[in-house]
Amino acid sequence: MRFFAGAFLLSATAFAQHSFLYCGEWQHRSTSNQVMHIVREGKVVWSYTNPLKGELGDCSQLANGNILFSRQFGASEITPDKKIVWNYDGPAGTEIHTTWPVDADRVLIMRNGNPAKALVIDKRTNRVEREWVLPTRVPTGTHGQFRHIRMTAKGNLLVAHMDLGKVVEYTPDGKEVWSVDAPSAWAAVRLKNGNTLISGNQRGYVREVNPKGETVWEINKDDLPGIPLLTVQEVSRLANGNTLINNWAGSLPSAEWPNTFQLIEVTPAKKVVWTLKDWTVLGPASSTQLLDGPSER
Repeated sequence: MRFFAGAFLLSATAFAQHSFLYCGEWQHRSTSNQVMHIVREGKVVWSYTNPLKGELGDCSQLANGNILFSRQFGASEITPDKKIVWNYDGPAGTEIHTTWPVDADRVLIMRNGNPAKALVIDKRTNRVEREWVLPTRVPTGTHGQFRHIRMTAKGNLLVAHMDLGKVVEYTPDGKEVWSVDAPSAWAAVRLKNGNTLISGNQRGYVREVNPKGETVWEINKDDLPGIPLLTVQEVSRLANGNTLINNWAGSLPSAEWPNTFQLIEVTPAKKVVWTLKDWTVLGPASSTQLLDGPSER
């Protein structure tokens, strides 16, 4: 690693294949000094350290250049010059691992707790516009209840129930209209083709299921030679049909992290076309938004 023109230059030219916003939880094996980065042309051109305690887990760059992110015990939006322009602190005993932009003014938050609630909040007023109370396996097991949830194009809520081992779609009035078994589901994304892309937290898998709940495409823990899946966190489908996998290594001893890949891009034929492996600056991968092309995430 060397310093170059105001930015850290990553050591491998392969990193220049994509520009991306990168954040991950449990960096330095703690919830303090958590950092997110923007990488362009193989260089870390922007970084931000969360001044508060808490894991980074859901990060998005908005159309105006601001960054919206979850920080375990709350959520924030910052400008490129790192000014906080919106802030939400969760009540005591709750955790927040989803902070997803519904539109320019509204944000979807998943508030783990007892009870667990999904909230749509107007950032201009911090008023809760919509609320879902969601079932959990262990109401007091706050940390393990949910990670990413999303809203579909129809306005329904697509929920990865990590502790219940399933993905469920709810209408705005809370009615369950679709579900599929998905052990330790960390994230679920409704694709433009109507299918749902799911990641597996503990068993290390990526799975695409159709509206009937049938698996039409999947990658399991040892399907990629030399690149075992660990704890799969965010997954996204790229415009070219490839899939980007966040292969979180935080469950391993930190001495083993340099032997693992943080990001993996695979084709529909399961050919690996790009990997990210840098432990000098970047930590474990939880959430990655590509900035050089659209993706479904």
